[in-house]
Amino acid sequence: MIRTEQLTKKYRKVEALKNLNLSIPRESVFGFIGPNGAGKSTTMLILATLLKPTSGRAWIDGLDVVKQADEVRRIIGYMPDFFGVYDNLTAAEYLSFYASSYGIPRHRQKAIINDLLELVNLTEKRDLYVDGLSRGMKQRLGLARALVHDPQLLILDEPASGLDPRARIEFREILKELRAMGKTVMISSHILPELMGLCDAIGIMEQGELVAQGDVEEINHRFKGNRMSEIHVIDQLEKGVRVLEGEQKVTSIQVDESRRLLKVGLNGDEHLQVSLLSRLVAEGIPVFRFEEIAVDLEDVFLKLTSETGGESN
Repeated sequence: MIRTEQLTKKYRKVEALKNLNLSIPRESVFGFIGPNGAGKSTTMLILATLLKPTSGRAWIDGLDVVKQADEVRRIIGYMPDFFGVYDNLTAAEYLSFYASSYGIPRHRQKAIINDLLELVNLTEKRDLYVDGLSRGMKQRLGLARALVHDPQLLILDEPASGLDPRARIEFREILKELRAMGKTVMISSHILPELMGLCDAIGIMEQGELVAQGDVEEINHRFKGNRMSEIHVIDQLEKGVRVLEGEQKVTSIQVDESRRLLKVGLNGDEHLQVSLLSRLVAEGIPVFRFEEIAVDLEDVFLKLTSETGGESN
């Protein structure tokens, strides 16, 4: 659905986007992850035909976003990280205004608006003025607006920004429904837990560059050598630390004396874990529990950005 080749955007001497090569299949949810200023919004603005690249090309469903911008706009729904609303309109009137902008006949608008308000859980708010809606409701109304012309692709830039925990959960549930409807969704966030369990694939941006792309399991697998294990001992904690410090593939050791626990970073696979446990037992360390800690997207992101020399502010 989305493809870019060497996509680059420069603002005078600042290179906001550097040779981006991106591929997102149809009917998938793609998470675009990175700190503020990493190039996520710049990419989305280009894909939404609102910003021209300095060099490189981008296509949506085979359409060039620069040369065929009008055709692209008919098949995408774009929701920026901040958007203005018309406060003197009701929620239903707001959607009707945008439906008319897309050339949807008046006799079809009522059914479309009813369906969209139901989708975003705003049916009971249809006659309230937009100015009276909470931030979370305005965000959901903005999503409904992006869907009013039934686009194939949704480009959502930080859609949960500024929402309270309950509103974030409600927004995630709506996105799951859109996924079930077969929509292709590209969603950005600098908060990784928002996207975990929701996306089919992720792309990690840092300083204008794509440092990793793939499905969540694939990226986790690539960094599976960087394991974290918890080792619980009955006693001899200090001796256990000395033994571990002598192992070349132990990358970090954290000690919790009150729980008699060692949290150990390992650069290796299951065979290393077995070898390490055997070494501890052979040295007389009474280990009563040894378990691996699951690596999540937070760990992967920190690992990737540290390798590229960036900061995850």
